[in-house]
Amino acid sequence: MTIAVTDIRGITVGSCENMRALTGCTVILAGNEGAVCGVDVRGAAPGTRETDLLNPVNMIEKAHAILLSGGSAYGLDAAGGVMRFLEEKGIGYKSGAVIIPIVPGAVIFDLAVGDSRIRPDSEMGYRACQKAGVKIEEGNVGAGTGATVGKIKGYDWCTKSGLGTYAMALENGLIVGAVMAVNALGDVCDRRGKIIAGVRGDDGCEEFPGTVQVWKALKGKISPAPGSNTTIGVVVCNARLNKNQATKVAQMAHNGMARVINPVHTMFDGDTIFVLATGEKEADVNVVGYMAQEAVAEAIIRSVQKAVSVQGYKAAIN
Repeated sequence: MTIAVTDIRGITVGSCENMRALTGCTVILAGNEGAVCGVDVRGAAPGTRETDLLNPVNMIEKAHAILLSGGSAYGLDAAGGVMRFLEEKGIGYKSGAVIIPIVPGAVIFDLAVGDSRIRPDSEMGYRACQKAGVKIEEGNVGAGTGATVGKIKGYDWCTKSGLGTYAMALENGLIVGAVMAVNALGDVCDRRGKIIAGVRGDDGCEEFPGTVQVWKALKGKISPAPGSNTTIGVVVCNARLNKNQATKVAQMAHNGMARVINPVHTMFDGDTIFVLATGEKEADVNVVGYMAQEAVAEAIIRSVQKAVSVQGYKAAIN
């Protein structure tokens, strides 16, 4: 039986995109009560929202949704639409008569593909919420619409990526899964270390020479501007975690990136992982963290396997 993060009670996922502009956003909704939330940022060029709020020393424990978006810093505007959607449903942190939905988020830089004048906005965030359900679309959708990998020589030699998801379950009912938008500077590899999507050779052939090898040949010179890459995602589980533990799982989950992206966490990436824990099942944080690593790695692999070629950006599998 196939397991999805939406098998966790209260979790739904929705995406909205503009295929002409090659950008979009994805929303993970955490139900009426929200979920305990943690975050860990490893890339050196992040574009994020509400991450300080998730520091374990700060007050708020739960988030009501997570936004993953294209559009670089402009795409954070989509969170306003997510907040509006949740407010209309009476979902959020209650402060007297006021309801404030807690919507952390992160963005990828996709402005160099498609039409950079069009970015995810409040209306797109709202529509992503309206479309949220138990079926999760993958590939050229949502935050993965304009995602690419292998950009050490620039966009003319990159490979199309996208949005990927994967989840697993134990016999006791514990479910841990991930939703990832993969826009890395580096290559994506399979579990044996073989490059399955990345920088292409000068002739555009199917063989991938490898970002690290190209880097060496270029004597350490890199074409992309800082911040033009990033892998972002959300780990979702039904474990009973506190905020400290959710943060630890987010830290551990980055090891999933390191297993299948090479190089990773560079000065040119803004890699960020959020964790949502709904609290239904008692679980050891180490087990949850390990499962999160596995789910992140598999979701990243699926992000390139499900992508399709578009507007001249060639996917690895068609």
